[in-house]
Amino acid sequence: MVAVVEQPAATPAGGPNDENRPVSIDTQHNDMIHDVQLDYYGCKLATASSDRTVKIFDVANDQYTHTATLQGHEGPVWEVAWAHPKFGVLLTSCSFDGTVMVHREINPGKWAVLHTHRLHESSVNSVAFAPHEFGLMLAAASSDGRVSVLSHRDDDTWAVLSFSDNALGVNSVSWAPYCGSSDSGEEPKPRLVTGGCDNRIRFWKLAKDVWEEETGAAASSLEGVSGPAHTDWVRDVAWAPIQNVIASCSEDRTVLIWTRGEKDRSFIPTLLHTFEAPVWRLSWSITGNILAVSSGDSSVTLWKQDMAGTWEQVSTVEDTTAADAQPTHAHTHGHPVSANIPY
Repeated sequence: MVAVVEQPAATPAGGPNDENRPVSIDTQHNDMIHDVQLDYYGCKLATASSDRTVKIFDVANDQYTHTATLQGHEGPVWEVAWAHPKFGVLLTSCSFDGTVMVHREINPGKWAVLHTHRLHESSVNSVAFAPHEFGLMLAAASSDGRVSVLSHRDDDTWAVLSFSDNALGVNSVSWAPYCGSSDSGEEPKPRLVTGGCDNRIRFWKLAKDVWEEETGAAASSLEGVSGPAHTDWVRDVAWAPIQNVIASCSEDRTVLIWTRGEKDRSFIPTLLHTFEAPVWRLSWSITGNILAVSSGDSSVTLWKQDMAGTWEQVSTVEDTTAADAQPTHAHTHGHPVSANIPY
């Protein structure tokens, strides 16, 4: 299987060159690729596949060198996520088999499983590390309708908190960025947004070791439109690096941008675009000013907000392998792929 990664416009030393063009990588996966993620520095690439493996590549000078194949899952691997480098070289993966695995690179090219989480009774569809200021913490969203949050302790054990989101299943989870202490000196609380099979997004906040839903945190419909904001499964949610912007996408072919209102402080949705196919995955640039959108017609588009607040398409990532290989942003079993690219 071939992965297509768009080169960033500028990357740290040792990363890809500065040409803004797609690069095709022969990942040697034996089945569909569902996720592709670059690490914090853009120097390592992880790919997740239905062949039940995760493959790791070192990235240097436009070269992608395969260095490891991570095994252990007993079903398709849907997503991977890198931890902040302050915790070392850590990668988490989630699978249809209901597990979450945390992997650590102990020596160059040599990996070990740090922890395996088996709380969920069904497929784990999404996984994400919290902002590093909260410590080594990750969230996992499952088809069993629950979200679990794992926190690493000083004695190398993991504390687990979980909560019920909705009975139909949770497809995606994303963390709010760390916002610093308030004027009163109060430390910020971890927050999450989830997207589910009940067509809704929900907001959650950690308070006294309990995850509580922030009821009323999001408007239920688009302004001037009756009915729910999304009319089909929410496939992905992505909290931008800036505090008050969230993107969501759905089987209903729409992408919504949620911004916090000045009066009631709830998140208000506006329509970014209605696409020609269901929309599967979203990814923000590091600065939060560009949104990548992956849809079911094997297209990836980039969107940017202008000075007037209107979102405009600024680029399309062409599938350079369509003629001779299946594109990585195709989907199966409801799990497409979209690379997390540092712009």
